[in-house]
Amino acid sequence: MERRLSEAAFRGDLIDLHKIVEEDPLILDRITASCVDETPLHAAAVLGHLSFVKELLNRKPELAAESDSRGCSPLHLAAAKGHADVVKELLLVNSDVASLRNLDGRTALHVAAVKGREGVLTELLGLAPGLTRVLTDRSETALHLCVKWNRYEAVKLLSEEMRKGSDESDADDSSLNWKDCIGNTALHIAVAEKHFEIIKFLLEQKEVEVNALNKNRLTALDLLRQSPRDKRDMEIEEALLSSGASSAKDLHLITDEQVEGKAQGRLSSQQSRAAVERKPTDWLGRRRSALMVVASLIATVAFQAGLTPPGGVWEDDYFVDENGQNVSDPHSAGHSVMAYQEPRVYGAFMIFNTIAFLASLSIILLLVSGLPLNQRKWMWLQMVIMWVAISAQVATYFVTLRHMSPGDMAGTLREVTEISVLTWLTLIAVVFIGNVVRLNLWVLRKYGLIKGEERRGDSQDIQEDVFE
Repeated sequence: MERRLSEAAFRGDLIDLHKIVEEDPLILDRITASCVDETPLHAAAVLGHLSFVKELLNRKPELAAESDSRGCSPLHLAAAKGHADVVKELLLVNSDVASLRNLDGRTALHVAAVKGREGVLTELLGLAPGLTRVLTDRSETALHLCVKWNRYEAVKLLSEEMRKGSDESDADDSSLNWKDCIGNTALHIAVAEKHFEIIKFLLEQKEVEVNALNKNRLTALDLLRQSPRDKRDMEIEEALLSSGASSAKDLHLITDEQVEGKAQGRLSSQQSRAAVERKPTDWLGRRRSALMVVASLIATVAFQAGLTPPGGVWEDDYFVDENGQNVSDPHSAGHSVMAYQEPRVYGAFMIFNTIAFLASLSIILLLVSGLPLNQRKWMWLQMVIMWVAISAQVATYFVTLRHMSPGDMAGTLREVTEISVLTWLTLIAVVFIGNVVRLNLWVLRKYGLIKGEERRGDSQDIQEDVFE
């Protein structure tokens, strides 16, 4: 009998239904009392057999509240398939079934919203308007689901109904701004899914809050800018900005500026003094870093030059000639060729290169020693040592250049050397004189012999206090 009744429900055969009920008047009671996967009403509802549905409900109204193995009532199935007339009949018999949830936590309205069944939504909202406030297990409204699944017409229908519900209630905020479990409004979801038509529609609704924040403190504009780029992003961003959308950072900018302004007003004098005190320290720190870099570079160059002098080294021993006779100019493998050929020039090369190497190592040692060398006088000493290292490196360069140049280039080499050395000495003299003048001025100001000029900036403060 149960099998025959199921087959009749699939066909929507009222004649066969009447025969079965006449043969077994208790069959519908047994179906209601037993645990079956689905009732004949489920089959008739999902297939849209309105007459069959009416007959079953007339004989057994309790079938409207029965759920199948997935927790769906006949109303869920009819709503999902878009059978608005069946939905209306089920609600007229038992309006409470509209609030039943399936195993996914969704009511028939939620199911219809996902599928975009406008006719079903109209019937559901007409007979049970409070359904717009019913949430899923994820705190989603039917509007959230319509937006997520891009059901534009359904969004328009639900928005109108939710706006009416907000006008009639005492709620402070429009239902259009309800947030799901992670704080996203319908606009957040529309922007995240890039549903442009829905975004435009929502932005046209004056109740929609375009700068609502979700639980991650992000606005709809933030979600757009953080999402993967799409060809419609520019249109969406333009629509948001024209509606007054802002990022979360921009929303707090005015408040932050006001707070910062008050704090700066209260602490302006303290900050000014702290800035003046910090800048010399910052100046010293920058000089220390620069000295370390330059000293390391000079030490590396000098070390390499010492291991590979100009002309290279002998690759073999040479003490006797082919006849076994002692040669007049013997040499050993690994010795500098320059030391045998031009010992005086090689001596000058080694002296200048060693001075550059040791001077740069001295600076590195002082900087990493951990000694309290943060005062300006110690910085002056290190700068003088650096001048010595650089000058020695320049001398090493010219000695090497002279050795490597052939005899016919002697005149040109002499001219280049004279001009270069003269230019270098002039530069050193200018730097030295400039620092001596600054030192004398500082001494005179310190002992009150001359009046110090009014300081006009932080950089001038630092320069005048270098030797303090």
